[in-house]
Amino acid sequence: MTHRFITGIIFISILVLTGCAKYVTTHSTPKIKIIAPPSWSAAAKDQHAKISAAWLNEFNSSTMSKLVNEAISNNPNLNAAAARLRASKLGTIGAKANSLPSLSVTSSTSRSRNGNGSNTRSIGKSYALSLNASWEPDIWGRLRDLNNASVASYHASIEDFRNARLSLAANTAKAYCNLITAEQLLELATQTLNSFKKNKDIVERNYKAGIPGTRAIAVQLSRTNVASANRSIENRRLQRDNAARSLEALLGRFPSAELKTSNKLPNLKDSIPTSIPATLLSRRPDLLEAQINVFRSAKLADASRKSLLPSINLSSRASTSNSSLTNLINPHYLAVSIAGALSQSIYNGGERKANAQAALERNKAAIYDYSNATIRALREVEGAIDRDTSLKKQEAFLIKESKQATFAEKSAELDYSEGIENSGILEILESQRRANNARAALINLRNSRIQNRIDLHLALGGDFHTQPNK
Repeated sequence: MTHRFITGIIFISILVLTGCAKYVTTHSTPKIKIIAPPSWSAAAKDQHAKISAAWLNEFNSSTMSKLVNEAISNNPNLNAAAARLRASKLGTIGAKANSLPSLSVTSSTSRSRNGNGSNTRSIGKSYALSLNASWEPDIWGRLRDLNNASVASYHASIEDFRNARLSLAANTAKAYCNLITAEQLLELATQTLNSFKKNKDIVERNYKAGIPGTRAIAVQLSRTNVASANRSIENRRLQRDNAARSLEALLGRFPSAELKTSNKLPNLKDSIPTSIPATLLSRRPDLLEAQINVFRSAKLADASRKSLLPSINLSSRASTSNSSLTNLINPHYLAVSIAGALSQSIYNGGERKANAQAALERNKAAIYDYSNATIRALREVEGAIDRDTSLKKQEAFLIKESKQATFAEKSAELDYSEGIENSGILEILESQRRANNARAALINLRNSRIQNRIDLHLALGGDFHTQPNK
């Protein structure tokens, strides 16, 4: 009788559900196609580890690689991202469990006492045990869609973690180069101070000796330069300490500004490869995450549409209640019930239909977000390649500028110290200003070239060679 009852419910339910299926609206998603160029016009232990850090080998700096590995191991933000990733993985268990039967057991005991005045009181005991089971057959695949969406969320979290790891590696490498640059600028400021002190001594000596053309204003200007150079040293030292603290924070260290580095920037190859396959972009974690979100939102939209259909819930309950504890497990005292329920929302103010439409719109938004992320990635790579070419040319010009400014500075100092006619302190000051500006600009530009090359690897999602899914 029980089997016939269940079979009857399922048969009736299938007839009702089949009739309702035609009312589920289908949807079409916008199709967007990004055509990547065949090449750019402006021109750890596994695959993921290669993409995250293999590009560091290009700079041939063991210290940079060591610091990046330390940051990946100790950075608090990355460790927090790893914890969220583990939480996301555990979250997939709940989504999968929704499609499985659920089983619960409850037990209780009670004690009662009855009496009337001086009459003998009677004490009664009662024990109860119940076993409940329920299951929702996933006829339309709604629960399967929700489970697929949950798994997709986990894979999106993986890509988010990979993106955080790649960004941390890049930011650590850039912070390391910024610290070296700050050290070099501090050293340049010290050299400038020594040069200004030397000139001040010459000016003061010439002024005291009464050499023609040496006026009191020359002494004042030279002393002003020394004071300005001292102030510049303090400013450069502060910048150096801030750069050290920024790097220490990325490494998960206490930001004490005590980190020491070499005084030489990592080596940079003269040029990037002549041909970089555009397919390398498909390994970028943020693009993979956006792609997964398209799939995830599509599954959520499908599940929302299927929630408009009727659902079946099968349940079973076995229970017993007896004054004897030993009878609780006696099958003769069990009361068993099996039921099937068919539910269909008739009217709820249009909420479910609106939710389904909203889920569809979120899916469309995810598609456009993926399209926008792809265009942004193409722009970042193109821009980084173009800047690499331009910065390389600028460096060549700046090297010449710095050499000529140094020659002019030495010539002006020599002419003035020897008392050559028409030579004066203003010529020395101008030549020194140009020489110092050129030297500082060259230091900053070389750092900019390295920073841009790191940005290029970040835009490509790794090195110039590692192909995705290889």
